[in-house]
Amino acid sequence: MPGAPLDADGVFGPSTRAAVEAFQHHRGLRVDGVCGLQTWNTLVEAGFRLGERFLYRATPMHRGDDVAELQQRLCSLGFDTGRVDGIFGDGTSRALADFQRNAGLPIDAIVGVATLRELRRLESRHTAPQFVSSVRARAELRLATPSLSGRHVAVGESGGLGSVTAALRRRLLPSGARVTELHHPDDSIQANEANELFVDVFVGLRLNPSGSSCTTSYYAGYRDQSQGGKLLAELVQRAVPNALHIDDGGTFGMSLPILRETRMPSVVVEVGPASMVVERAALLAGALSTALAEWVDASWD
Repeated sequence: MPGAPLDADGVFGPSTRAAVEAFQHHRGLRVDGVCGLQTWNTLVEAGFRLGERFLYRATPMHRGDDVAELQQRLCSLGFDTGRVDGIFGDGTSRALADFQRNAGLPIDAIVGVATLRELRRLESRHTAPQFVSSVRARAELRLATPSLSGRHVAVGESGGLGSVTAALRRRLLPSGARVTELHHPDDSIQANEANELFVDVFVGLRLNPSGSSCTTSYYAGYRDQSQGGKLLAELVQRAVPNALHIDDGGTFGMSLPILRETRMPSVVVEVGPASMVVERAALLAGALSTALAEWVDASWD
């Protein structure tokens, strides 16, 4: 905070907590002022600059601001990496190889000195109005069947909301949708499960311990956002608070692991208190089903 005294070296005081909260807000994380594992990992990722290390498809995958900059540069040149998320996965590797092929470089899908030099040279002469990944994602939404029939929906919860995921599954099945429930407590594992199943949309349900309200988040980060996730979040917020007679906590673009790591339109719905959610599981499932039906029927022209 401006004017606030600095904490002494080695002391986690009010100024350090304020700085952590500001960083969390800027990076789309949960703002709690605690430097936990996710905040620490994001701090580490923020320290990488493009060109400071070789980038390639590794296991585990490279993550960081340098990867995001690479994705931004490739997408602005028309090479689709998929969502700009700062994760060097298969889509980024393919886009990089395509760029090298078109630039007459050795095709190894590694960001070395020559590849980086060519990326910077070409980008300085080319300005795209938007990322090609965003154009492709919008086209996929526009061309999809305007019905839940045949759609594969993943519904995930990390504890305490199994009755709601089961109720939502029962509501969606008559529409012809295929529904998979995910219950692993680790968000990254849930994201990986959804990706491996190639689901069309992911709805994550989480308990909101702060009160009687509903908030919905979608992916946003690195100058990119999930257009499909954003619309679904807005439709959920239109349906759920009214159905459950609770406060509308709003929609938020965030970079939570479950949103960042899923490759399809995804939302995280946080609703509470727990006793009310369990009691009104059928109402919540009905509202979410309505939001999904409106989402697949939306116009993307």
